[in-house]
Amino acid sequence: MSSPAPAASPQAYVQQKTAAAGSSFYYAFLFLPPQERATITAFYAFCREVDDVVDEALEPEVAAAKLGWWAQEVEQAYAGKPSHPVTQALLPHAAQFGIEARHLLAVVEGCHMDLHAHRYETREALQQYCHLVAGIVGEVSARIFGQTQAATTDYAHRLGRALQLTNIIRDVGEDALRGRIYLPADECQRFGVSEASLLQRQHSPAFVELMRHQAAQAHQCYAEALALLPAADRRAQKPGLMMAAIYRDLLCEIEKDGFQVLDRRTVLTPLRKFWLAWKVQALGRMPA
Repeated sequence: MSSPAPAASPQAYVQQKTAAAGSSFYYAFLFLPPQERATITAFYAFCREVDDVVDEALEPEVAAAKLGWWAQEVEQAYAGKPSHPVTQALLPHAAQFGIEARHLLAVVEGCHMDLHAHRYETREALQQYCHLVAGIVGEVSARIFGQTQAATTDYAHRLGRALQLTNIIRDVGEDALRGRIYLPADECQRFGVSEASLLQRQHSPAFVELMRHQAAQAHQCYAEALALLPAADRRAQKPGLMMAAIYRDLLCEIEKDGFQVLDRRTVLTPLRKFWLAWKVQALGRMPA
C-alpha cells in the first residue's frame, strides 16, 4: 500500500495520483462533468494504487500481502469504513454509478495474476487476464460515463481488451526487464521468437512479424468494440472513444516505428493527446 500524505484530502490525493501517472486517460477525464470526473479520477487512482503494488514491490510475498490488504480495504469500505484516501474518495459515488465491490476485487485479482503468471500459453489464457485488469475497468468506466444500454457493457469489455493489448505491445521491453512476457507463447513459437530472445530484448525480422500479428489483433479489437457500441450511448461514451483514439494512434506510431519497443517506450506528446481527445469531443465519434 502507498502511504498518502497525512494532510492531503481524499479528493486532492486521487487527483495528484492520477496526474502523476501521466496516463492518456487524464485527457478523456477533462471533458467530463464534475461529479463524473471526480468518480473516474478516484476509480483510476484505485487502479493505479493496486497496480503499483506489483510494479514497485521487490518481493512477491510483500506484494501479495499488500494486495491482500487492498482486498480487505475494499470489503471494509463497502461496510462503511474506508481507511485509505482512494476508497474515501470513491465510495461516496459508488452506489450512484453502480460500482460494486466485485469490480474492485476483480482488479486486485488481476494484479495477483501478475505476481504468479509471468507467461500466457495462448491468447485465450491472456484474455482472462485482460478481462480482470482492463475489461472490468472498461465496464466501470462505462457506468460512470453514463451507460443506458445493457449492450454497452460488451463494448466496454472489448475496448478495455484493445487498450490492454496496446499496452502489452508498447511495454514488451519493460515487461521483459521484469521477467514478464504477455505475448501468447504459442504465437511466439509460430513466428519463431524464443522466450530467451524476448527476455534479452533481441530485435529481429521474426520479432517484427510477431508484433505485426499482435497489432492486427489489437486493431481488430478496436473495430469490434466500436461495432458493439449502441447508438443510444455513443454521446455518453465519448470519454471511452477519446481513450480509444489516443491508444489507437499510439499503436499506429509503434507500427510506423517498426516496433522498436524492446529498448524504448513510444509516447505521444500531451498536445497530441489533447488534440485527439478534443476531436472526439467535437465530432462525437473517433476520427477516421
